[in-house]
Amino acid sequence: MIYSYQKHIDSLRTVEIKLPEGANHQTLGTELATISDTTYVFVPSGAVLPEQPIEIDVAPVTLTDALREQIKAASSHVWLIDDQIKAKIRDQYEAEDEMYFARISIGALTGQYVMEAGEAEKVAAYGAYVESVRQWGREQRAALGL
Repeated sequence: MIYSYQKHIDSLRTVEIKLPEGANHQTLGTELATISDTTYVFVPSGAVLPEQPIEIDVAPVTLTDALREQIKAASSHVWLIDDQIKAKIRDQYEAEDEMYFARISIGALTGQYVMEAGEAEKVAAYGAYVESVRQWGREQRAALGL
C-alpha cells in the first residue's frame, strides 16, 4: 500500500511518517519520493501503520497510472533499479552489440537485410536476456508497490 503525507517542518524539527517495525525491529516501508510537498511511502501488505504524530496527516493513495509514472520518475529507488537493469545488460552485451542487433533486426523486418547463419539465434538470445532483465526490474518496482 502506498500512503501520502506532507512532512511537518518548523524551525526546530521535521516530523515524518512513523513506519511499522518487523519482528527484528527493522523498518517496514520505504519512502519512495516527494513530489511538490507530498511524500509517498510504500508499506508492504500485512504491515500496519502505527499511530502517527499529530502534526502529519497520512492517507492511503489510489495509484493512477499518471501518479505511478510521476513517482517512478521522482524515486531514487526506481533510478537505482533502472541503473541496475542497464548494468546487468552491459555485463553481457556492449552498446555496439545492441546497435548491431537493432540494425540487422530492423533491416530484416523491412526486407532490406537477410540475416546470415547464426544471426537470428544471436538476436533471439539477446532479446531473451534483455527481457529477463526487464522482468527483474518490473519485479523490483512491484516490490515497492509500483
